[in-house]
Amino acid sequence: MTASRVALVTGGTRGIGRAIAARLAEEGFHVIAVARRVPEVLPPPGQDYAACDVADGGAVRALFGWIGERFGRLDLLVNNAGVAGADAMAPEADDALWHSIIGVNLHGTYHCCKMALPLLPDGTGRIVNIASTLGLRGVPDQVAYCAAKHGVVGLTRALALRLAPRGITVNALCPGWVETEMAEGRFQELGVDSSDIRRTIPTGQLVQPSEVAEMVAFLARPAACSITGQALVVDGGGLASA
Repeated sequence: MTASRVALVTGGTRGIGRAIAARLAEEGFHVIAVARRVPEVLPPPGQDYAACDVADGGAVRALFGWIGERFGRLDLLVNNAGVAGADAMAPEADDALWHSIIGVNLHGTYHCCKMALPLLPDGTGRIVNIASTLGLRGVPDQVAYCAAKHGVVGLTRALALRLAPRGITVNALCPGWVETEMAEGRFQELGVDSSDIRRTIPTGQLVQPSEVAEMVAFLARPAACSITGQALVVDGGGLASA
């Protein structure tokens, strides 16, 4: 089977990833939405679901082998899968928490990027990595998550240089507080609600998943061919005021 343009979105069945998958389908991509556990319903029009733990290199290799056999190409890779967690540096935390956070956020991005390289077309291929503003600054109780997202930003910049001769762009998006279930869980950990967070954001609003999705759609277009190696912030001005 061939398709005009094929996109893979990890973490693509909920939150930011679901919004990205829907927006790319509107742009005419056939989208493969990947998650560790996919919904037991038919995917939306223009999408496939695929189950894969991106922290497992062997599982990622099998996934991309299937993509190559079915579509013969991959035009856009969006590394969105991510997990947060409790304080990995707390005395009671074991090493498994650290490895879990690093495994999905950083190793998962590496696995998918590496397996995508033979399938991305020269001149038009795109990689967009969803990092975080915590990939550009630190938070005391999120050491593992900050380390992982800083790693994603560094990977993005280095891989952009590596792939520039092929005309393939690689960029990172660094969202701040996005209105998702993951953010709501973090609010509960902090003992705050969304109104408390909004007061810390210059625009007074949480970022919507659709805003991140729109940025991905733009970076996938030919007009964005000279934008590469960038960590683009989408946070309502929070990082500017830090």
